[in-house]
Amino acid sequence: MKLDSSLAAIVTGGASGLGEGTARMLATNGVKVALFDMNAEAGERVAKEIGGLFVSCDVSNDASVDAALLEARKAHGIERILVNCAGIAPGRRVVSKKRDTGELVAHDLATFEKVLAVNLAGTFRMIARSALALAAEPPVTEDGGRGVFVCTASVAAEDGQIGQAAYSASKGGVVGMTLPIARDLAQVGIRVMTIMPGLFETPMFASVPDDYRKTLEASIPHPSRLGRPAEYAALVKSIIENDMLNGTAIRLDGAIRLAPK
Repeated sequence: MKLDSSLAAIVTGGASGLGEGTARMLATNGVKVALFDMNAEAGERVAKEIGGLFVSCDVSNDASVDAALLEARKAHGIERILVNCAGIAPGRRVVSKKRDTGELVAHDLATFEKVLAVNLAGTFRMIARSALALAAEPPVTEDGGRGVFVCTASVAAEDGQIGQAAYSASKGGVVGMTLPIARDLAQVGIRVMTIMPGLFETPMFASVPDDYRKTLEASIPHPSRLGRPAEYAALVKSIIENDMLNGTAIRLDGAIRLAPK
């Protein structure tokens, strides 16, 4: 599918990091972009800079997603491209000690469920609602293609670290549902792909001390540095433009394999 001004796109988590990089790439290629995010200040700034639209959206909430889709479609039409970058990554050990008392406590289920609600169910919610509308639209490629959905997992889906039980479970779920959803939506000409980023320059690393950052970078075989959002966005562009890419997950990680901690 060729990127041009006839296409509309939605990028969740588009106010920063990988989502922001993707939104900028799409806008540069003429696509009408709507950024779905909870961070209004950053989202409005990015949207203004790229000539896009910011819409406040909590992907874990049905009503919020429905309202956001309505607003985006009113402005740009039905999205042909959906890139799911919204996510959270709180770290918790399954069993840990309280700092003040040394008492052993278990990973709270509320945090575990929240991570799944945002990262996994939120991704599926966006896919299902977008697919419902897109299936009724006419094809835009000679092969009968109607659109492309790109999901964001993580290398933690395959080699998660200590403290990443919830995060790895959520991202493993995204990887696991990629093929069945792609097979399901093939009947309506919608492709589904997932990217598994390694260590990337995102807000998560903004406060990391320089010495720790250097240690992280040294752990990446080549290139030995954090990935850049523009490099993630470049893979999104390749996925959109190559109609044979469908139903699989691609590691984008400089050959890193995460250590236990």
